[in-house]
Amino acid sequence: MTDPAPDHRPERWRKDAAKYLLPGEQPPVVATRRHWAVLILPALKALPVLALGGWLLALDPDNRITSTAGLLVVAAALVFLALRAGEWWMRHFIVTNRRVLLTSGIVVRTVALLPLRRITDLTWKETLLGQLLGYGTFRFESAGQQQALSEITFLPQADVLYRRVSQLLFGVEGVEDEEDGGVEPVAQQRTGEPSGAPTDEPAGRRDTQPIPRPPQAS
Repeated sequence: MTDPAPDHRPERWRKDAAKYLLPGEQPPVVATRRHWAVLILPALKALPVLALGGWLLALDPDNRITSTAGLLVVAAALVFLALRAGEWWMRHFIVTNRRVLLTSGIVVRTVALLPLRRITDLTWKETLLGQLLGYGTFRFESAGQQQALSEITFLPQADVLYRRVSQLLFGVEGVEDEEDGGVEPVAQQRTGEPSGAPTDEPAGRRDTQPIPRPPQAS
């Protein structure tokens, strides 16, 4: 299931994503696995190994050495494919109104996160194959950038995800403040100016007072 639309995700998606939500954090805007095309390269790598194992099994079925070797080669290729498929199944890309999360791991679960307010730029890239199959790459730029979230490849329906994430990052609606639960405009978060801060300057042009000239010696 790679459809990122919240209304069409099954209940298990919401239950899995809810495990990583903070108190008061809204349900994810995006919760999806990577595109199945991520398995193409592992399949191409395993195909010659499977062919070799099959050839050893068929070479001399009565020969225990070649049959055992062929069986081990085929088993190794299948285990390799199973691990890659399991990694794809367990890796989730989640975006809430506060954070970007990337969960991974089969035996040991790992969650990498990046607060939305620290993201300064978002780049979306689609290769020719990505345009044909429907996947793309996200590149996040931020202060104190985390390597695990700097680039996320093989995201399904990347154009839809890009619009949704961009609306959270740079939209005029604002994002929820992490500390007091209020809503702070995005533009004020970028400049660091607090919401509703009083100012003595008029709304129009802001001139400075002229610098007084030093007294001239007579």
